[in-house]
Amino acid sequence: MAAKKTSPRAAADAATPAPFTKDQDLFAYREMLLIRRFEEKAGQMYGMGLIGGFCHLYIGQEAVVVGMQMAMKTGDQVITGYRDHGHMLSTGMDAKGVMAELTGRRGGLSKGKGGSMHMFSIEKQFFGGHGIVGAQVSLGTGLAFADRYRENGNVSVTYFGDGAANQGQVYESFNMAELWKLPVVYVIENNKYAMGTAVSRASAQQDFSKRGTSFNIPGEQVDGMDVQAVKAAGERALAFAREGNGPYILEMQTYRYRGHSMSDPAKYRSKEEVQKMRTEHDPIEQVRARLLDAHKATEDELKKIDAEVREIVNEAADFASHDPEPDVSELYTDVLR
Repeated sequence: MAAKKTSPRAAADAATPAPFTKDQDLFAYREMLLIRRFEEKAGQMYGMGLIGGFCHLYIGQEAVVVGMQMAMKTGDQVITGYRDHGHMLSTGMDAKGVMAELTGRRGGLSKGKGGSMHMFSIEKQFFGGHGIVGAQVSLGTGLAFADRYRENGNVSVTYFGDGAANQGQVYESFNMAELWKLPVVYVIENNKYAMGTAVSRASAQQDFSKRGTSFNIPGEQVDGMDVQAVKAAGERALAFAREGNGPYILEMQTYRYRGHSMSDPAKYRSKEEVQKMRTEHDPIEQVRARLLDAHKATEDELKKIDAEVREIVNEAADFASHDPEPDVSELYTDVLR
């Protein structure tokens, strides 16, 4: 129990995130912009009927995955739920492969047979988006168990939302992770609405950083719209877990601009609320302003990044629209052995 006295939460309460260098802000800007433009294009392609089934967009939440990825080291694993395209892109998975999987083409990262919720990359240490609410928490805890068993110094970064935070298997995982001091950081992406019900109506305890209190798991609330704050909190939590102290919880207070999925008109909140978040707290615009004001970047520099990102996304969309569909002979390949 002595290790708990070194919890980074107290330090976090007094600390302010270290300012990013210009290179760090440029990196964060490009990565978040790539996710934003990719998701916008995916939304367009869904509307055109090129993407079927489920499609959950990450627009507005980009700072969470980009900041965490900036804090992680090679070997750390990522696992998440079904709002997962941003997580894939932030780990470095190919935009063409992600988009082609969404359209069900051979060049998709699961050969066009999995879709949005079923992409994996051992190379990038991405262990999938999962459609069963909360299921990834048990699996992410298992990844951490493997890391501890192998003594490889890696940490499992396990993402889930405010809705999944009420699942029973989450608390079974918390208990196991603390009991065995597993190296896992639980990242709760609190976008305030789960599938469409406000947190205030669905959660008795709305401070999700305290969800591990009964298991002696420390946690902290983080401004998930500020990539600097996310990176700083991620570094604290990852160091805590990596040093053998056990799990840590980060509640990322974030916001999605679109509905729960493409089929959700999001009538449970006002347009004014969404616009206020876009205007005052947008994660990309915060970095853009910092680049122009603090780092004296030019508009031309940022326009060049935007053009490069758009080219990547347009190429991915073109590839995903024209790549052949899987052959019928592939129906049972990699499914039944």
